[in-house]
Amino acid sequence: MWDSLNSFLAMRGLPPHGYCLLWDPTLVWTHVVADAVIAAAYFSIPFVLWRFLRARPDIEFGWMVGLFATFILACGTTHLINIYVLWVPAYGIEAAVKTVTALASIGTAVLLVPLLPKLIALPSPAQLQAVNERLVAESTERERTAEMLRQSQKLEAIGRLTGGVAHDFNNLLQVIIGNLDRARRSAGESTPALDRALTQALSGAERAAKLTDQLLAFARRQPLNPKPIDPVETVRNVGPLIKRAIGEKITYVFAPEVERAAILADRHQLENALLNLAINARDAMPTGGELRISCHRDEETVEVRIVDTGKGMDAPTLEHATEPFFTTKPIGEGAGLGLSQVYGMMEQIGGRMTIESVPGTGTTVRLFFARVPGDHE
Repeated sequence: MWDSLNSFLAMRGLPPHGYCLLWDPTLVWTHVVADAVIAAAYFSIPFVLWRFLRARPDIEFGWMVGLFATFILACGTTHLINIYVLWVPAYGIEAAVKTVTALASIGTAVLLVPLLPKLIALPSPAQLQAVNERLVAESTERERTAEMLRQSQKLEAIGRLTGGVAHDFNNLLQVIIGNLDRARRSAGESTPALDRALTQALSGAERAAKLTDQLLAFARRQPLNPKPIDPVETVRNVGPLIKRAIGEKITYVFAPEVERAAILADRHQLENALLNLAINARDAMPTGGELRISCHRDEETVEVRIVDTGKGMDAPTLEHATEPFFTTKPIGEGAGLGLSQVYGMMEQIGGRMTIESVPGTGTTVRLFFARVPGDHE
């Protein structure tokens, strides 16, 4: 049996392949070099594929890559046998290696066909990049939303504390103001100095009462009197006061995009909010600039937009801008309640306020009000 196998593999009285080439050196060595280079290339491919599979065991079609590597290895072996049979008639070995190669090629081809749809469905690098960018954007948006929620919860907690203190303090001030006013009326025949002292005390108490009103507005505990009003008309009416408040160095522009609109708000509180925002804009433009107020309307909301060309705010300042008593002004020049009062008013009437600001480019405050039902174009 061994003799028969040996006869099949190598010795059957056949001449080697070099004999067919008449032992021409050029032909013989051309075959040797070509088959050696091809075999080396074939052997390098399985090596790279196996290294790849070891580094990436998570590849879903790893077994297919391994089978393909086996097929490539068998192909390289056939080229080595081609060199061998130039001098030794081992055509049986050549046939055996080619048989193994054929079987590997058939298995690879048969198994590759069902995998074709899955391979086609694999995402391209560009698609993966797009998905990654979308995930990054979603992550950033979630972080921004979470930060907004934390800020809202912080302001809500501050508002509850502020509202409780301001409510009790306001009751005490009303008692003080009432008694000071009664004392001033009763002191009609008193000395001018006493009358002046009572007047100054009453003025201070009224200023303190106004301060508590601002705190209550932030805490959404101040009683408002919301009625259907036209914000365009309101801004136009308060325009002269805004001009006097911001001074001559600053250009005031009112450019509404609509002739009229209807929102549910407290006219007095809206006017006060606009004045507060105008004063903040003035303080941000000590050397002059432009303050522009405009009104916009879409299907559901009316927007009052206040834009200045001042020095703007950085991110940390913007984060705390609506907190009560937060101010960047020197001590004695600002209570830090302007923006917090506007914020509280907007929350109390069901609107919202946004602030956009970049250092050196100015600040944009947007007040969004719900349109009154029946407000037609």
